[in-house]
Amino acid sequence: MATLETTEIPGEAAGDGVRRRDFINIAAVSFAGVGAATVLLPLVNQMNPSADVLAQASIEVDLTAIKEGQAIKTIFRKQPLFLRHLTAKEIAAADAVPLSALRDPQTLDQRTIAGHKQWLITMGVCTHLGCVPLGAGEGEIRGEFGGYFCPCHGSTYDTAARIRKGPAPKNLEVPKYAFKSDTVVQVG
Repeated sequence: MATLETTEIPGEAAGDGVRRRDFINIAAVSFAGVGAATVLLPLVNQMNPSADVLAQASIEVDLTAIKEGQAIKTIFRKQPLFLRHLTAKEIAAADAVPLSALRDPQTLDQRTIAGHKQWLITMGVCTHLGCVPLGAGEGEIRGEFGGYFCPCHGSTYDTAARIRKGPAPKNLEVPKYAFKSDTVVQVG
């Protein structure tokens, strides 16, 4: 029976530290990591907002032309924005609704700024599939709750822009905003 002889290679004894094969593996993984970072960086960077969007990061709206009971539409970050001057009757109707009757429970106080409860500012995008609800323009259908009505699938919002009926899961979104004065609001 023949036996195999093993010969030891100088410098490659067990436990001698980093071998040449280990160095090649580490170098290959490092090279692949640098290549992956080089490819991923532009992909992630392209998701940043473009310059025209950043320029529209905030807008100021003069509220003096909006009469009580009237609403206007404007554009904020390429989406419709509704600004509504609520009447005392609309405020009372919104406050009278019990939170247990709402799908997405929020009070009118939570949706407006203290001291400016008569100003309701929301994004004009239905939370169901992104259609633009009616009710901000003169003579548009406001739905049975007096707020907004989405003609695409029948979502109906009340005077506080809270979902009351239809497939929309949430209230109309309230963007971040602040009053610069009693008649000027900055959105964004």
